Amino acid sequence: MVAPKLAPLGISDEDRALVAEAYEELRSYFVEGWHHVAAALRMRSGRVVTAMHLEATVGRVAVCAEAIALGKALRDERDLDTIVAVHYTDDSRTTMGLIAPCGMCRELLTDYGNDVLVIIPKGDAMIKVRMLDLIPEKYGKH
Repeated sequence: MVAPKLAPLGISDEDRALVAEAYEELRSYFVEGWHHVAAALRMRSGRVVTAMHLEATVGRVAVCAEAIALGKALRDERDLDTIVAVHYTDDSRTTMGLIAPCGMCRELLTDYGNDVLVIIPKGDAMIKVRMLDLIPEKYGKH
């Protein structure tokens, strides 16, 4: 299978602020062994929802931060804009970095926002792309 070609969009000051909110969520609520990923989801209205991932003793019942942010956001509005997830990149918890959403989150987010954007790492930089570019040939909505 050939990897999809990504068409990066520009990173705005609004996007940088979204990343900063995700970093702040991680700094504020990280608990070793329980919460390792934080996400920030911006709605088209500009409202931002943040969330932490929930780890579980039985790993398959863990819930991703992106899914929790989506659930929180959908209580009030449906128009998704951009999401980002972050994690600590070292055991000393001194460095944070972006992390791309897992396959399940990619599917879930595009089910609720066909044109949702995502900020992901690309080398030492960050890029913003359409979530659908990360899951080519998605069944269902296109």
